[in-house]
Amino acid sequence: MNPHAKLISTLSLLLGTTITISSNHWVMAWTGLEINTLAIIPLISKPHHPRAIEATVKYFLVQATASALLLFASMSNAWITGQWDITQLTHPTSCLLLTVAIAMKLGLVPFHFWFPEVLQGSPLITALLLSTVMKFPPITILFLTSHSLNPTLLTTLAISSAALGGWMGLNQTQIRKILAFSSISHMGWMAIIIIYSPNLTLLTFYLYILMTTTVFLTFNTTKTLKLTTMMISWTKTPMLNATLMLTLLSLAGLPPLTGFLPKWLIIQELTKQGMTVTATTMAMLSLLGLFFYLRLAYYSTITLPPNTANHMKQWHTNKTTNTLIALLTSLATLLLPLSPMILTIP
Repeated sequence: MNPHAKLISTLSLLLGTTITISSNHWVMAWTGLEINTLAIIPLISKPHHPRAIEATVKYFLVQATASALLLFASMSNAWITGQWDITQLTHPTSCLLLTVAIAMKLGLVPFHFWFPEVLQGSPLITALLLSTVMKFPPITILFLTSHSLNPTLLTTLAISSAALGGWMGLNQTQIRKILAFSSISHMGWMAIIIIYSPNLTLLTFYLYILMTTTVFLTFNTTKTLKLTTMMISWTKTPMLNATLMLTLLSLAGLPPLTGFLPKWLIIQELTKQGMTVTATTMAMLSLLGLFFYLRLAYYSTITLPPNTANHMKQWHTNKTTNTLIALLTSLATLLLPLSPMILTIP
């Protein structure tokens, strides 16, 4: 890809995200989302492969539909209330349409169908951007309008996302699809608490970005795209694979790792709100995700294949040490002691 084109796409991504998260007017927020969509499309289609082109078309169609719904929701709200302010979304139909639009952009069930396919057709770094940066503007809009949204609808979407994200990830062998269903499951955890504690949703999202970035960069370093390739990476980079195992367990939410913190706080907040059954359901559904995270951890550190003749080129590749991955891994596994400080914040 031309360096100038890559620079323009990257700067446009930053610009679109900044416009959306800093705007109070619906049209400006919509403009930022559109800039984001158009900026990521060249990065998805970069490999010049039929699967990449298919992923690009799917992504464009879904994002265009979601943006049109968001614009229609804001226009209908402005027509009835006379308000273009994002925080003044009060009309019930507009709130419903906005929830559907944001659910499509985030990949919440039942609007999740595009996300695993698009991630599978994208390079690892682009898949990382789709899983993290591209979800920041929709989460921000959800944060700003959280007081207006329907709690029953969001809870239904969240439980469905946690269930399907865990269930569909069980039989996958492609790393990017597993991480896509992992993302859908985590989005369910964020959606269920957005109405009761928006700040907790942002904390969960930041920690999710931290852990997911670590996992994607590690897989990009070892050039791992599927489980069979993952099995032979231990002999190439044993230390990197050991830290990858810890990061995957953190992503699963096992104590005493960082990923346990958001799930613990969300379950605690749901219990305070009298939603004990919902909290128990979410905790049980996280066990589905725990299974495939444990499988990934098992493949990365414990399993050695009997025959590695098919992968001799990878076997002899020397890997350089990456300081960024070391820093991110440390943060993704060791932040749980911050929880007493976070619990004191009102």
